Amino acid sequence: MRLVTARTANGNRAGRLDGDHVVLLPFSDVGALLASGDGWRDSAGVDGPRHALDDLVLAPVVPEPRKVLCLGLNYASHIREMGREPPAHPTLFGKFARTLTGPRDPIPLPPESGEVDWEAELALVVARPVRRATREEAIDAIAGYTVANDISMRDWQWRTTQWLQGKMFDASTPVGPALVTPDELDGDAGAPDLEIRCEVDDEVMQRSRTGDLLFDPADIVAYASTILTLEPGDLILTGTPDGVGAGREPRVFLQPGQTVRTVVEGIGELVNRCDRDEA
Repeated sequence: MRLVTARTANGNRAGRLDGDHVVLLPFSDVGALLASGDGWRDSAGVDGPRHALDDLVLAPVVPEPRKVLCLGLNYASHIREMGREPPAHPTLFGKFARTLTGPRDPIPLPPESGEVDWEAELALVVARPVRRATREEAIDAIAGYTVANDISMRDWQWRTTQWLQGKMFDASTPVGPALVTPDELDGDAGAPDLEIRCEVDDEVMQRSRTGDLLFDPADIVAYASTILTLEPGDLILTGTPDGVGAGREPRVFLQPGQTVRTVVEGIGELVNRCDRDEA
């Protein structure tokens, strides 16, 4: 099953992809659908108004999650390019809902940063409340997977030992286009093995496989749920592979007018143009 959140004249609506059409569902977004309870799959299968996908503008698949958790240093190749040692435990940090933006929305480049970088990521969405999960419980708590790009303002990120200020600029994290349930993807439900790729103006900057994650999605859910209760609609970004701009020699950063394309095999793509932030 593939679920989206569409922007309509009456606000956001959850929808189910059916070929090149979207069947709108009686929920404000995919997060609200998941929060309706364990019967969310049945609720997502009902009939409703149909619209051509090309006629709709998609929002982040979960526009207002209660929590956005992220992992840093979770691919060995990225750890090496950043000059770090592999961590013994997952490296967690957070974001806020205002950082999220849609799969075709522009990325605003803030005038305060000259080092805006890309980070292609597989993301997961939580299906049900879970606390101190076993691996099996963690797998069962994953509603599905989506695509994200953790656009990072490196000059702000490295001002202190805490990364948060470089990771939470408004509308800096494209997410979507759809939530894809694990049964539709290759690999274990808690550790899918999918190609992940990022292109800037059609030049491939990152290419790897999600099977190379140090801590796989089930590990992450189990670990995070030891710290706090995960809830339906919570979004977790699992980390980025090598190929970021800050890891290149010379370093390369995003410029106005460039287009970032982020692809995860079997899920879909984000296509986001970089614009000057005039707000």
